[in-house]
Amino acid sequence: MKLVFFGSSELGHQCCRMIIENRLADVVGIVTQPRSFNTSYADTKVTNVLYRNFHSLGEEFDIPVIEVIETISKHKGQLAAMNPDFLLVIGWYFLIPQSIRNLAPLGCSGIHASLLPKYRGGSPLVWAIINGEQQTGISLFYFDDGVDSGDIIAQESFAIGEQETIRDVLVKAENASINVLKQYLPEIARGKAPRIKQKHDEAIYVPQRCPEDGKIDWRWDTGQIRNFIRAQTKPYPGAFTLLDGKKVIIWDADICDIKL
Repeated sequence: MKLVFFGSSELGHQCCRMIIENRLADVVGIVTQPRSFNTSYADTKVTNVLYRNFHSLGEEFDIPVIEVIETISKHKGQLAAMNPDFLLVIGWYFLIPQSIRNLAPLGCSGIHASLLPKYRGGSPLVWAIINGEQQTGISLFYFDDGVDSGDIIAQESFAIGEQETIRDVLVKAENASINVLKQYLPEIARGKAPRIKQKHDEAIYVPQRCPEDGKIDWRWDTGQIRNFIRAQTKPYPGAFTLLDGKKVIIWDADICDIKL
């Protein structure tokens, strides 16, 4: 199976390397983005804090790399020339238009870091921790014209521990993604992968987040505040407050019984 990989994050990089090294597919091309890029939901360039450079991976395995500065549609000719059977999207921040998806007869799939249809949209792991979820997971699913709404191939769940931060949960998501890809990429290649319709009436959408969304509201209860902090600690920009007009980032917090 000839595969073109779309990604620009650490998760995507680890998954792409695993596919190449385990020969789960013939990766004939990599499509990536720069660390900072323009997007419809922000007035200025957005910085990908989970960014990983794919050019060195392409050089290591002699795989051509396309860096998308404007729109993926401008590279349709290059992608068509790669003659892919399948497109895999992990750590990508734009929709893949139908004209690009149609280039691959086995379809276009991606990993979303939630148990779809819950937490469709941006920063699902961050939102799960903010909301105090005790369990989440990843979904391998087929792309369609909607936002994270396509048929599901497979899911793997994992717990969110009370003491765990976003860094811990990102590692769990990486491990779960690799497990699912190892199991189901061969099924996709054989045309035998499941297609499970999502329950759209149960969908929960969450918006993209930006650094300004990390401001703490001290009117929240202590549990909410702690979840808010651990959801946005490193590698994210961090939750913050203002002290005498200066921004103070809070990387960690705990709840104690001391009453002032």
